[in-house]
Formats: sequence, C-alpha cells, structure tokens
Amino acid sequence: MKAKSIKGKSTEEIQSTLKQSMTDGFKPTLAICFISKSQDRMAITEILDSKDIAVFGCTTNGEFTDEETEKGSAAILLLDMNKDHFQIYFEEYPEKNFREVASNIAKKAAEKFSIPAFLIGTSHASTDGEEILQGIVDVVGTQVNAYGGAAGDDYSFTETFVFTNGRDSGNAMVCIAVDETKVEIKGIATCGWKAVGTEKIVTKSEGNHVYTVDNIPVLDITAKYGGLENVTAENNNLLVEIAANFPLQLQREKGDPIMRPGLQVDWTDHSFYTSGSVPQGSKVRFSLPPDWDVMEKVIKGVENLKETEMPEADALVVFSCAGRILSLGPLMSIELEGVKNVWNVPMAGMFSNAELGRATGGNLEMHNLTTCCVALKEK
Repeated sequence: MKAKSIKGKSTEEIQSTLKQSMTDGFKPTLAICFISKSQDRMAITEILDSKDIAVFGCTTNGEFTDEETEKGSAAILLLDMNKDHFQIYFEEYPEKNFREVASNIAKKAAEKFSIPAFLIGTSHASTDGEEILQGIVDVVGTQVNAYGGAAGDDYSFTETFVFTNGRDSGNAMVCIAVDETKVEIKGIATCGWKAVGTEKIVTKSEGNHVYTVDNIPVLDITAKYGGLENVTAENNNLLVEIAANFPLQLQREKGDPIMRPGLQVDWTDHSFYTSGSVPQGSKVRFSLPPDWDVMEKVIKGVENLKETEMPEADALVVFSCAGRILSLGPLMSIELEGVKNVWNVPMAGMFSNAELGRATGGNLEMHNLTTCCVALKEK
C-alpha cells in the first residue's frame, strides 16, 4: 500500500496538493481527514468524492502531517488501499445508545471480514467512548484492534463533527473497518504523566461525576496536591490548569493508569465531571505537571511497538490529546518528530478531545492526555 500525506489552509490548496500527489499515477482510495472547523470540510470532502476516494473525517483542535503542528488547516492521509480490504460506516446515536450503535456496526463488519479491526472517530461531548469500544468488543471479542479519537472544535468546546462522503454530524461515529487478514493494524496509547502521592480512594462518584476522594471534595484535594491558588469560579484558567497538568490517574489492576482530568466543576460542592467514568471505590493518584520524560515515554512506547509487533508500516495515524499541546507547547513538535522517525512513513494526526485505544498491557479504554499511535500495513 502506498501512502501520501497532504495539508493545506484552504480548499483550493487541498485541491492543488491532491492533484499534485496524483501526477505520478498514485490513485488513493481512502482519505483520513483531520480538518479544522474553520475550513469548509464538506467542500474538501466533495473534492475527494469526485476522485472516488472514501472519506473518514473528524474536526480537530489542531492538525499535523509531520512534526510541525498547525491550527485552522486540513491534514489528510491518502492511501491506495484495496477497496475490498476496508469499509466505512457512519451512524448517529441521537438516543445516546452508543454501545448498541457500535455493536450494530461491528456486526456488519464481522459479516464482511473474518477478522475486522477498527479506526474510530466520534463527535459530541457526551459521547461515551468506552461504551463504543465495549459495543465492538461485545461482537468481535476482547482481542479486537480498535483505535481512534474524539473530534475537536478548535478549543471552543461547543460542537464537534465527524464526516464522510455526503454525510456530516455533530452526534455520530465514523468508522473504518479493515480486513485484518489483509491489512495489519497495530497501535499503542501512551500518556507519560507521572503520579505523585499515595493511592487515594474515590469515596463518592456517579459515572464521570466525582464528588469526593478520601471523603474530601475532589476539587479541594486536587488543589492541595497541585498547590493551586485562586480556586474560584472567577478564575478562567483554573480548569485548563487542572485538566492539562493535574489529572486524576485511575489505577488499574492490569496495565497503565488511565487519565481522568476534571473538565467541569460543580461549585456547590466542589465536585467535578471528568472525561470518563471513575467508579466509586476505585483507587486514584494525583499527577505532577509534565516534563521532558512525558515525551520520551511516548516515543519509547512507539519504538517498542515497532520492535515487538510491527516491524514495518505503510502509514501512521496519530490521535494526540489537545491537553498535551496545552501543557507541552512548542515541545510537542519534538514528540511528533520522534514518533514519525520510528517508521519514517507518511503520517497524519489531530489534537483530539479523547483517545481510544489499548494502554500498555491494558484493555481497550477511553483516554485523555494521551497519544494514540496507529500503524497500518497492507499485506
């Protein structure tokens, strides 16, 4: 399989770079599109559609095709994958029946391919990524390879979108199912945030609403460990600082911890809502602000994936949490350069609102502050 990545800051630029990419006879069949809401994503989709290219698309908090990150642009990975080796599915979930919708897609994919694997994009802030993953596991089994991310909206926190040929929705999932007997797909989700302090017990929570840890309001104990000041509703920077630098680390019996940053505070009781479920009675630790080791861990994780499972790749797709670039800033380019250099193949990625994948030694779960790298190779 041949792959090329293109990028542009306008529909016209994408049209021009697409045309240029095909001058040597390259005929892509699939486009993985990460496009800012500021761009006309449906116009770009129509250009791709006119070339008979299937589209998997998400809006973003930033885009990249190499180590240089962009804002307000389009980053597209073009693949000439055999059309018999993949199928795109697009389904809305207006009833929030995430697991059921994902299961129905998985059933269709399992009928088409003996061993299906999945690349997933989701829209809408309320989407439960773990329910979607579980819906796929229900049908295909726990060994399934499934990766992806939640669409972004240029940090406006208003409305996100996924899209494909002729369809666009702020409340849906888009999914590429591939025939794993024909296309090898391997990925890894790595965070790198270091923990601090001893394990604490979540003493009261409901789903993703965490009330108390060790019987102390979660906002108060987070502020204590983070040394945060001006913990008030008037502090507009408080949530960004908590989410990006001081997430809860949900401990697991198996595998790496899962990041659960506080995203919305209930000031009546100093509880907060996190990005995913935090069961009552579970164990958590607090985090230190990120340093150089955060990037090194991601790069080493990807290097290990190459050494142990995926010696060669045709293309690379990256879902990196928007919180990482908020914390790491310009240093983010070092991480992306390190990731790209592992296989040195065409790459496209986005800064996402959440990441879907398997942490080192763990189960399929929804992550935050994580980089999910997915390597593809057609056999």
